[in-house]
Amino acid sequence: MAQFDVFENPCEETNQAVPYLLDVQADLLDTLSTRVVVPLVAASTVGKTIRHLNPAFVIKGTAVFMSTAELAGIPVRSMGKKVSSLKAQRHEIIAALDFLFTGF
Repeated sequence: MAQFDVFENPCEETNQAVPYLLDVQADLLDTLSTRVVVPLVAASTVGKTIRHLNPAFVIKGTAVFMSTAELAGIPVRSMGKKVSSLKAQRHEIIAALDFLFTGF
């Protein structure tokens, strides 16, 4: 697993609204049994977003928003299949996390 990898959400109860999880944990901590992830919420289920907090991406043809304020730690064994990487969008992702923590 690598920082900014995107995984399928394996939870049948939530994967329609939240089809993907974005791994935001530093690679240095890959020996931990948990990963910090941010839900990637289907754009079709989202109301109003905050541009700096909720950047938009397209994963496998599905428009999603980063639901930054809902980040969580989950067990590695709960991660679904890797389907993509948003490493090229690192700046947007880090900016959203900075905005969440600092307001800037």
